[in-house]
Amino acid sequence: MTTRISPRQFHASEGVEDWRVLFDGAKTFFAAGSFARGVELVEVIGRLADSANHHPDVDLRYSGVTVTLFTHEVGDISERDVALAQQISLAARAIGIAADPSRVQTVQVSIDALDIAEVLPFWRAVLGYDTFGDEDVVDPLARGPWVTFQQMDEPRPQRNRIHLDVSVPRDQAEARIAAALAAGGHVVTSAFAPHWWTLADSEGNEVDVAPWREDSE
Repeated sequence: MTTRISPRQFHASEGVEDWRVLFDGAKTFFAAGSFARGVELVEVIGRLADSANHHPDVDLRYSGVTVTLFTHEVGDISERDVALAQQISLAARAIGIAADPSRVQTVQVSIDALDIAEVLPFWRAVLGYDTFGDEDVVDPLARGPWVTFQQMDEPRPQRNRIHLDVSVPRDQAEARIAAALAAGGHVVTSAFAPHWWTLADSEGNEVDVAPWREDSE
């Protein structure tokens, strides 16, 4: 039986140094150098995935290949993702393609709601998304950002009800925050750091920069 593992357990495994756990799974970016080299890597990943009967999301662009591993039957990452990450990294190195995990991120839209069960179906319908769990809707083709709903206890006048979450590798979080502050933003709260920082632009529009759960069990 496949069981979930924590981000800490994933990162403690050997051979996954190329990978970072973000909102939507374990992710890395391979700087292929050309589109043809990217295609070559995707073909290798395809063979490994079919052999393991465990299939990642693969995004091929001119600049490189982004790979996301996630075990859908457990709704999280698992040892199956560790095993495939190890194989993909070895295969990429064998054909001379380097990973650059500093270039990965995941963007999520968060909506504060008093009645999640009432508002979630609207967003699922208008976006053409599928339901994932009790509090998320997701693009069935993994093209657009996840949308998650956060429970409010009471109305919050004069404050944003929708904000972005940007999940970045933990070793990139402080640099990302510094860049945002240099660009005119400010820190709303760091009370939950290092799990996340809430920033805002000069007009108060908020964003959470979140390495997510890398220190959690």
